[in-house]
Amino acid sequence: MCEFKYQKVRFMAIALCIACITACSNTSQTAKLSNQTSQNQALATNTPPNNPSPISKPQSLTFAPPTKFQGKTVYQVKIPNNEKVIALTLDDGPWKETTPQMLDILKQNGVKATFFWVGTAIQENPEIAKQVVAEGHAIANHTFHHWYKQMDAATAKSEIERTADLIYKTTGVKTNLFRPPGGYLNNGLASYAKSQNYTVVMWSQTSADTDPKAKYQVFVKNVLRDAKPGGIVLMHDGGGDRRRTVQALPLIIQGLKEKGYRFVTVPEILEMGK
Repeated sequence: MCEFKYQKVRFMAIALCIACITACSNTSQTAKLSNQTSQNQALATNTPPNNPSPISKPQSLTFAPPTKFQGKTVYQVKIPNNEKVIALTLDDGPWKETTPQMLDILKQNGVKATFFWVGTAIQENPEIAKQVVAEGHAIANHTFHHWYKQMDAATAKSEIERTADLIYKTTGVKTNLFRPPGGYLNNGLASYAKSQNYTVVMWSQTSADTDPKAKYQVFVKNVLRDAKPGGIVLMHDGGGDRRRTVQALPLIIQGLKEKGYRFVTVPEILEMGK
């Protein structure tokens, strides 16, 4: 009987010790978890996100070239110390499907581009036009109808000024950057633009993304092969089926980054120019 009572007391003592150890352990673990939670909260407050920051709306909605480039035609800009900066330009939009897709790619990569808009496309897609501006990209004039034909002064004026007015009424942007459709410099458009102190922005390299037979890999190869400091790259987000350009764009950005290039808008590259 005594032995039984002794065993019972012994078991109770052991159980009590175990309970004490478990309670202490739980208290310690709770403290650790609380401390870790506090540290995580501090990190969440002070550590920037891994994803690129969204591109903010530009402080100024007026894209005016420096005086030395007004009334001039520019293909490429001489950059001090040959710094590796390059400008991506997208023509013929805003376009219903491909422009938003390209905006997503540009945002994901922290890149700003310059969009050369056609008036009829703005009429069809005003909300996309507003989105492009809200995401901080530069805007330029690419005429109202995208005509290549020879024009008298009145027609040339209408093509450029109607587009300028529509850009302003739709987005609040004023721009003195102009690109003639097809790069035609002798059909009256460039002459009128220069008379109004526009900078006629051409390009130093093209993706050749209007080639209907070329694969998107060719667009990437063209841009990476011809890249140079102060270069202006021609691509298209509108004016047709641009799905291949959408495929090429992230690879173009990646390839240029690997070559050490930094992306700027046309207004920025003109400000940097000699």
